[in-house]
Amino acid sequence: MRHSDDHTLHDLDHVSHDNDDPHSVSMFQTSTSQSHPQSLPLSNSSTSASTAVHTPQDDEAEFERYGGDEPRDPPPKPQSGKEPSLAETHVEQPERNEKDREFLQWDGPNDPSNPQNMTRTRKWFITILCAVLTINVTFASSAPSSATMAIAQEFEVGSEVATLITTLFLCGYVFGPLIWAPGSEFVGRRPIFTITILCYCLTILGQALAPNIATLMITRFLSGLFASAPLTNCGGVIADIWDPVTRGTAASIFSASVFIGPVIGPMIGGYLTMSHLGWRWIFWIMMIFAGLCWVLAFLFLPETFAPYLLLKKARRMRKQDPEKHKDVIAEHELMDRSLKGLLHRTVFRPFQMLALEPILILVTIYLSIVYGLLYALFESFPIIWAEKRGFNLGESGLIFIGVGIGTTIGALVNIHLGQKYKELMKTWRGFPPPENRLPGAIAAGPFLVVGIMWIGWTGAYASVPWYVPALGTIVLGISFSLIFISLITYIIETYLMYSASALAANTVIRSAVAAAFPLFTVQMFDNLGVQWASTLIGGIAILLAPTPYIFWKYGHRIRARSRFAPCPDLKIREEIEAEKLSRSSSNV
Repeated sequence: MRHSDDHTLHDLDHVSHDNDDPHSVSMFQTSTSQSHPQSLPLSNSSTSASTAVHTPQDDEAEFERYGGDEPRDPPPKPQSGKEPSLAETHVEQPERNEKDREFLQWDGPNDPSNPQNMTRTRKWFITILCAVLTINVTFASSAPSSATMAIAQEFEVGSEVATLITTLFLCGYVFGPLIWAPGSEFVGRRPIFTITILCYCLTILGQALAPNIATLMITRFLSGLFASAPLTNCGGVIADIWDPVTRGTAASIFSASVFIGPVIGPMIGGYLTMSHLGWRWIFWIMMIFAGLCWVLAFLFLPETFAPYLLLKKARRMRKQDPEKHKDVIAEHELMDRSLKGLLHRTVFRPFQMLALEPILILVTIYLSIVYGLLYALFESFPIIWAEKRGFNLGESGLIFIGVGIGTTIGALVNIHLGQKYKELMKTWRGFPPPENRLPGAIAAGPFLVVGIMWIGWTGAYASVPWYVPALGTIVLGISFSLIFISLITYIIETYLMYSASALAANTVIRSAVAAAFPLFTVQMFDNLGVQWASTLIGGIAILLAPTPYIFWKYGHRIRARSRFAPCPDLKIREEIEAEKLSRSSSNV
């Protein structure tokens, strides 16, 4: 999700929520601004003070500036063991080397070139387009799973080797985000979409025409590599165009699309494999779908990454009138574009956070198990419904409809929870504690265990009607959706301007786990039996279920000690308590 998928994806909170607040207008307004410099196209950097009080609005502005991918590392936090006070947020701002240059900003709050000033209709069109792009690439991850045995027979390989068509695709998801996320910093989001989707189409062509298993496997990995670009950047697009009040609904729709693709893949793949068309038509359908998506993206998806838009504008102004605009510069141009700086942001910092941040560690473990379970189901459902109940490939694929219904219900529940979040935004001056995003995951944890046990213990016995375990897939889908959306949103709102690094680490580990699950799922279900294999997975889910509640209870304390979590809500809490104390004193 923002990001995303995954990065998701993506559920974001990064622009000001009060239009009367001068910080709500400019993407690049800094903490040293005293009035409304955003009403002017340029602001002189030489007027900036070297020190300033860092406010919650500055955290938000820094998040918005780079969509969660702040180039600079945070300063160390005081190791006092206490929540940071307002005095401790008085941080030294880095001196600019370009003292006589002017930093380009939007031409006022209604600048039509600002992506957040698009019409509501256009925003929704772009959101739906991003959802379609996500369905396209996630559909490709699961559709060939129904053809595993047919592929094994044609190329005369074992079923374990044929299973690699899913694993290698997901391995592409592991490495892709490390390429495409920083790529948007250099060329913008639009070129990343158009180039990667076109390459994705070509690699699918290689799968449809594959003369041997090696060609099929290599092109599957490359497909996953290119397919990860929409997962990585669609969440960023949603963050670019929506304000925090309305973004919740858009983010929920986008997050649901992450699950819709894997759900419909086995349905279509199963019937195509059974038909006279054969398994190769799975890849022809994938290529047709991908080609249509490329046309839509090429024609209708605009550039939305604001720092890159301002960079292009600054270059255009300097080219049009070199003498007049020689000192005009976009802040994005000051970003460290060296290989060392790029590797630091895209490789070192994500894994540094993964090693040092307890919140990110536990959330990543939990989401990895949940995500891996989803792909394990692609291999276990044929055992439950085909082997034990005599379903054919197409009928077994239809069972995934239950998962799709469940994920849709989960997204709707999340939208409902988001309505209550609006009231909290007023109370907390636009920055509610991130823990308020967790109720969905807290409730869904036990339901996930119930869904796993339901399917396992009713699916293991052929005497139980087929629809009984099928109903359990709805419970499973609801749990998937609520846990995924809640925890991804929690990561984003916890780390704000560093959320892209947090999501990158989460996506890499989650995809690696999902890639590994299909390799042992069939053997595990065959050797342990459906009921005991499900019990094993359910036991792991029981151990992880308290994770969201732990963060609900102690998350604010953990964040207060985190170097990468800005914690604007803690500063606002201190302000509110100080105001209450002041009012009490004045009344006395």
